[in-house]
Amino acid sequence: MQLKKMPRRKRLSAGRAPLILFLCQMISALDVPLDPKLLEDLVQPPTITQQSPKDYIIDPRENIVIQCEAKGKPPPSFSWTRNGTHFDIDKDPLVTMKPGSGTLTINIMSEGKAETYEGVYQCTARNERGAAISNNIVVRPSRSPLWTKEKLEPIILRNGQSLILPCRPPLGLPPPIIFWMDNSFQRLPQSERVSQGLNGDLYFSNVLPEDTREDYICYARFNHTQTIQQKQPISVKVISVDELNDTVAANLNDTEFYSAKSNRERPPTFLTPEGNASHKEELRGNVLSLECIAEGLPTPIIYWIKEDGTLPINRTFYRNFKKTLQIIQVSEADSGNYQCIAKNPLGAIHHTISVTVKAAPYWIMAPQNLVLSPGEDGRLTCGANGSPKPRISWLLNGVPVEIAPDDPSRKIDGDTIIFSNVQERSSAVYQCNASNEYGYLLANAFVNVLAEPPRILTSANTLYQVIADRPALLDCAFFGSPLPTIEWFKGAKGSALREDIYVLHENGTLEIPVAQKDSTGTYTCVARNKLGMAKNEVHLEIKDATRIIKQPEYAVMQRGGTVSFECKVKHDHTLIPTITWLKDNGELPNDGRFTVDKDHLVVADVRDDDGGTYTCVANTTLDNVSASAVLSVVAPTPTPAPIYDVPNPPFDLELTDQLDKSVQLSWTPGSDNNSPITKFIIEYEDAMHEAGLWHLQTEVSGMQTTAQLKLSPYVNYSFRVMAVNSLGRSLPSEASEQYLTKAAEPDTNPTAVEGLGSEPDNLVITWKPLNGFESNGPGLQYKVSWRQKDGDDEWTSVVVANVSKYIVSGTPTFVPYLIKVQALNDVGFAPEPAVVMGHSGEDLPMVAPGNVHVNVVNSTLAEVHWDPVPLKSIRGHLQGYRIYYWKAQSSSKRNRRHLEKKILTFQGSKTHGMLPGLEPFSHYTLNVRVVNGKGEGPASPDRVFNTPEGVPSAPSSLKIVNPTLDSLTLEWDPPSRPNGILTEYTLKYQPINSTHELGPLVDLKIPANKTRWTLKNLNFSTRYKFYFYAQTAAGSGSQITEEAVTAVDEAMASRQVDIATQGWFIGLMCAVALLILILLIVCFIRRNKGGKYPVKEKEDAHADPEIQPMKEDDGTFGEYSDAEDHKPLKKGSRTPSDRTVKKEDSDDSLVDYGEGVNGQFNEDGSFIGQYSGKKEKEPAEGNESSEAPSPVNAMNSFV
Repeated sequence: MQLKKMPRRKRLSAGRAPLILFLCQMISALDVPLDPKLLEDLVQPPTITQQSPKDYIIDPRENIVIQCEAKGKPPPSFSWTRNGTHFDIDKDPLVTMKPGSGTLTINIMSEGKAETYEGVYQCTARNERGAAISNNIVVRPSRSPLWTKEKLEPIILRNGQSLILPCRPPLGLPPPIIFWMDNSFQRLPQSERVSQGLNGDLYFSNVLPEDTREDYICYARFNHTQTIQQKQPISVKVISVDELNDTVAANLNDTEFYSAKSNRERPPTFLTPEGNASHKEELRGNVLSLECIAEGLPTPIIYWIKEDGTLPINRTFYRNFKKTLQIIQVSEADSGNYQCIAKNPLGAIHHTISVTVKAAPYWIMAPQNLVLSPGEDGRLTCGANGSPKPRISWLLNGVPVEIAPDDPSRKIDGDTIIFSNVQERSSAVYQCNASNEYGYLLANAFVNVLAEPPRILTSANTLYQVIADRPALLDCAFFGSPLPTIEWFKGAKGSALREDIYVLHENGTLEIPVAQKDSTGTYTCVARNKLGMAKNEVHLEIKDATRIIKQPEYAVMQRGGTVSFECKVKHDHTLIPTITWLKDNGELPNDGRFTVDKDHLVVADVRDDDGGTYTCVANTTLDNVSASAVLSVVAPTPTPAPIYDVPNPPFDLELTDQLDKSVQLSWTPGSDNNSPITKFIIEYEDAMHEAGLWHLQTEVSGMQTTAQLKLSPYVNYSFRVMAVNSLGRSLPSEASEQYLTKAAEPDTNPTAVEGLGSEPDNLVITWKPLNGFESNGPGLQYKVSWRQKDGDDEWTSVVVANVSKYIVSGTPTFVPYLIKVQALNDVGFAPEPAVVMGHSGEDLPMVAPGNVHVNVVNSTLAEVHWDPVPLKSIRGHLQGYRIYYWKAQSSSKRNRRHLEKKILTFQGSKTHGMLPGLEPFSHYTLNVRVVNGKGEGPASPDRVFNTPEGVPSAPSSLKIVNPTLDSLTLEWDPPSRPNGILTEYTLKYQPINSTHELGPLVDLKIPANKTRWTLKNLNFSTRYKFYFYAQTAAGSGSQITEEAVTAVDEAMASRQVDIATQGWFIGLMCAVALLILILLIVCFIRRNKGGKYPVKEKEDAHADPEIQPMKEDDGTFGEYSDAEDHKPLKKGSRTPSDRTVKKEDSDDSLVDYGEGVNGQFNEDGSFIGQYSGKKEKEPAEGNESSEAPSPVNAMNSFV
């Protein structure tokens, strides 16, 4: 088989091997190999291999299993202590010990309680070589107690107040996981405003009406017992003052009443932790969790910083909307002061948490087992650290070493035990205990003193087979005490193998890096120590590699045809290969059309889905090889139809008339496949510079079979030809013979030449190099020349290799240079190159713009002017000027408050610019700087300017309170942005009737220092609309509107109802209705008789000569005018065919008079409603209109 190369190897000389191996024995943690033959008669002290955790929390519903497993020779016996005294398991029928093990099982499911077996347990594994002990295992049953019964009163609080809902779960073991849900077991949504603290309480920074609910429920999940406990639901109701009932309102004094009415914003305060500072202690390796939750309105945002350092990037995480800072894998370096900052627009507060990181003991180097031979030296080291520093104590076979029997070979030096000249009686198990106030570590390490002659554990006469030219690894696993030295020999009488050809690994393995046929043979491994010698022979055979000498080939097959793939394999005659065929890297289809014999795969009756990649895989026991081919399935060609296809490729390419820069190429065309050839495409390959890449040379007519080709110097040409017809392009022809042209000087120079400085004192000259084809010869180089443009210096030149950049150092800052780059090779120079101009490196500008002055255009716009700086002082390409401006202080309050600076950049050489978006009535400061490609120059002296007053924003709020029968009281807050000094407020108001029409508008001026105003002498039970805005000297600001209603006069309303129910009023209404009915009947009778009634006579007497009479032939009516005002009816008032008049077609309608139906015409066309009592509409004042009075007002008028 093929051997796997080991990951680590070490070359050893024969002379140095014993010394190095001896040192390895002294400093390494040695263990006895787990070889069954070796373990049969080799003694070894006990070693604890498995034990229960130190803090062992058990499920009280299941049997208790306390693990203790150990190995040793002879097998160890086990005993237990409980709470420091011997635990006699034979006296407790519920306790059993697993045979061959120290694991205890306490059967509490049948009887007994888990609490009975709480305590500290320790296991001891003992044999004749010593005793190993386990950790102290603290066994405690899990507890998930119920919540104590409590009566939770509903919580009622005002909108915007803060709130803490306590959880206070019962103390369980281990502590429960807390979460809040509702009655539907849906988690309550949390946000920056509402979140759960680390203690499980639910914190509200401020409450909103949507927080009202009766099912805030805290749940505690005890994972160990898979139980969930539930707290009683908490009811929360968030109300505003408007919702307070009369009883609650009556209990509030005036101050409380009015303060409760508005949802006042307030700066943050901390809900947890309390005070300005606190302390937190955490253990190394744990997760440090720091929490700050604040209340305020608007909701505060939490930020975290470390006062004396930075937060670790990869170990810092923010939880609970940044209210919790977590640092994982905390260490002593994370100690320090951490500050949380709560901020909202009204202010900020901070709290400092002093963090101290302590550490339970942890290993720096745990003691390792020692295997020594008699008379040797060794040491056990117990390296542990912690905070505070742990105390190291040693035990021998579970007993403090101070009271253990003396051993002259043992010396204790703090955390190290030094052994010298050990004897077999020195074998024992030592325990190292490192402890401090936060915990302890306990490690067992045995000292096993053995006197064992060498043993070779690798089976004798093992045969290794390796493929030629691959590594060979020959094993020689060994054991002995003292540690044996290993030597390898080849053949019966050979000498020890040397390191210059072979590699000897520490575990005894011999590596032959490249095995050859002559490496075949017998190798002997010899192990020696002072107690004896052992040897073992292994055999190595080198095999020939498996090869595929005939690979499957690409095939195109028509549907229904048969295709065959061939795969011939050559292999070592002693190895038997297995040939496997795959399709698309999977197994062949289970189909009888696929046949596999010795060297072939045959696919009969080919289908479309047979297309794909077929792979032949040859496997032996030592190696495998594979080869693939693609099958393309095409449609069968109809027999009678001619074949139309792309041309066959040309052939017989020949080069003649070979000159330095030209050659003649001729070829023979292939079949055109029934479509005439239209052209030939000639391509070339440059085998010297771009082997494998083909480029277009030229195209010629399809009638030509020769072409004269122009060539470039120093190119190793090959040509190929493709034919083209209407169906496409043929495959390329075979390549022509190669033709190498002579070298010549370059024809062209590099392009894209530039000169730019990267530093103030250099000039970086770059260019696009020539490609190999353009070099025209070997030894391509570049001559780089430069000189100052405005100086009289001569050209400075340097010749550089085939690169694309050259740096000129020590140049003046930003000076124009003339640059040229010329190509050359071993033959000569290219033509004289073009000269380009560049500049050396830029530096920061030296001078600030002068004469900066500001022209304030209006309250939000200013124009800045400045003088340009001298060009020489710019020291670079001028990119523009940059204005920094900021609002330094308010002109009204005069309180210094710096804001963020704003920047405007003006491109080019502009000397003025506009500053938009300024705040009115503000104090601004600005300066100007010139900018080049390197950066900004110095700032000009600061210039200050003030913006004039502007119109204010709308008042922040407008409320109408204390409505009475004839008065309303208005309260407001001043504008958030006064933009100047307020001069007065303007209040406009007008009544609104029941149809939302507006009455007359009243204009009222109010002093600027007022925030409350009472309007008197208003109409009762009337809705008013108010328009309110502030004014400065610049004008009126935006208005805010509000509507309110005066109180209703209950006595008047009652009287109105009483009139409507009087008998005389009902009789009068009935009489009026009867008279209207009689009038309608009389009109109808006279209409049928055709006689004239007064209306008709009036119409005839005042006939309008312009109005056409009724036409007899079409039955249409003429138009009539009103007898009282002699005005014609509106255009388009002709009656429709159904003899009805719609309301929108005429102003006179029964609908307007309360009848509820459309008016009708009599037979002569007169309108009945003409003489009914019509109400006049009064014009509205201003831009509003009024409607007919409401029924209640009609009653008042009637009375």
